[in-house]
Amino acid sequence: MIRKSIGFLAGMLVTVAVYAAGVQLRTNHPDTYTVRRGDTLWDISARFLSKPWLWPEIWQANPQVHNPHLIYPGDVLNLSFIGGPHLTLQPSIHREANPVPAIPLDNLKLFLKDMRVLPSQTVRSAPYVVGFQQNQLRGIVGQNIYVRKLVSQPGERWVIVRPTHVFRGYSAKGSGGEDVVGHTLDSNVALVDTPWSEDFRNDGHYGRGKDLGVEVTVIGTAETLRTGDPSTLLLLKASKEIRAGDRVLPLNGPKYDPYYYPHPPKTLPANGRVIAFSDAMYAVGPRQVVALSVGSKDGVDNGTTYAIWEPGERTFDDVNHDSWDRGTGRKVKLPDEYIGHVMVFRTFDRVSYGLVMDGIRPVKIGDKLRMPE
Repeated sequence: MIRKSIGFLAGMLVTVAVYAAGVQLRTNHPDTYTVRRGDTLWDISARFLSKPWLWPEIWQANPQVHNPHLIYPGDVLNLSFIGGPHLTLQPSIHREANPVPAIPLDNLKLFLKDMRVLPSQTVRSAPYVVGFQQNQLRGIVGQNIYVRKLVSQPGERWVIVRPTHVFRGYSAKGSGGEDVVGHTLDSNVALVDTPWSEDFRNDGHYGRGKDLGVEVTVIGTAETLRTGDPSTLLLLKASKEIRAGDRVLPLNGPKYDPYYYPHPPKTLPANGRVIAFSDAMYAVGPRQVVALSVGSKDGVDNGTTYAIWEPGERTFDDVNHDSWDRGTGRKVKLPDEYIGHVMVFRTFDRVSYGLVMDGIRPVKIGDKLRMPE
């Protein structure tokens, strides 16, 4: 069916009208663009539109185009002003196997397949590894492992996960009135090395803030051999040595989307923030992953796009203060500053993973989420 659709498109010019509400052309837009390998839909739309997250509206405005992801390297986009501005898609004759994605999914496999965020109580009450064959200290592939609190049938398969992070929201205040990110090393959840970095510059805030959930990472798979308490499982695959205390969860975790349609949020959750990021210690930029303090229970879905704003600093107003001593005036909060955009690509109850799409300055822990403008 897809090949037939591609063949049909190859013989025609597909007109895509740029009249959807809120869509605006960039002042420096090109008149034509040939799609290249490595492009994403966001990159392409950013060449033509001042609001690239409105790219899906362009396609939805045209009944001729049923799938915006059927754009391939070699296709040509032309901008015409006959009868009003519109784009035409000229499909190429020789197509590559994979169409252009909305975002670079190859860079997100770890966060799509191997990581989940669950309520803390769910992790604490989950079945857990208690021991290993021949009383070994660690479990390796091919060995039997013993699991408590598991309700299972012989032949049933499971994933073994390890808690890697506890996310907390912004519900605490520092001594100067600033928001403080909460973080805890929960004694009931054994944490290990994590890809996330958090802000520890404010002393004494550990454990503060609303509990948003525990992130767990899949580190192995096992199959039930014998039931009981403990049950006997055969370790089939493992990326790390299995330890006592690792949790056991159903094989099929939360689903993720193969396609993404960027769109503004329906509503703006209260006090949404960037609460952690990967691959860096203090700041991240475009094409890096961040964790957000909002999730599906806040109305967030995959493709939701936010603007990121840096909270204004608090400074002393020493000018309007009758004293020679600097730093003794009344504190004044400076305006927030725009940073860039982030698009959600995976959601959980109270936490989402997002990809920074663009930015004019680095994204930091505690940056605010706003409606894209």
